[in-house]
This record gives sequence, C-alpha cells and structure tokens, in this order.
Amino acid sequence: MLFVISTDRGGRILAPLAHACIRKGIAWGCFFTNDGVRLLADSGIKNLMDMANQAIACEHSWQRFMAEKHCPVELGSQTNHSAMLARTARVITI
Repeated sequence: MLFVISTDRGGRILAPLAHACIRKGIAWGCFFTNDGVRLLADSGIKNLMDMANQAIACEHSWQRFMAEKHCPVELGSQTNHSAMLARTARVITI
C-alpha cells in the first residue's frame, strides 16, 4: 500500500492507517510532497517511517518547506513517486 502525503494535516490519518498495516502485516510505504513533508518533523511520524518498506520525500517540497532541517527519509523526485506507484497495488492520497 502506498500513502501519498500531500498535506501537513494528513498525520492524523496516516498514523492509524500505518499502524493498521503493521498489525495486519501489509507492506506499505509513503511519498511526502507539498507541505505534507512538514509531518516528518513529528517524532511519531518519523518513528513510523522506520517501519515503512520505503519512505521518500519530494526534494523540491523539502527545500521549499523544510530546507533548514535534516530530512529523516530518502529525498527523491516525482520520478521516484511514479516508480512507487508502479510497484503498488493500492494508493491512498492524504
């Protein structure tokens, strides 16, 4: 399952869905874009990303919203996003 996080209000939805995937043994990953990258400053979300199969933040969005901070996940591009989409069976955009 792929969660596409495009807003900084998505944390309240992402965390329960990610925990449900963990409980059910469902492989999942996240792509953070737009101001959704701001969620990576939250320690709870950062800890969840350690359990994701893959977590990538759009480098352009990171530079725009979080440039002064270290990114706790891999920085990538919309090309990475497309590759993640190609490998997943279900996509949830938050």
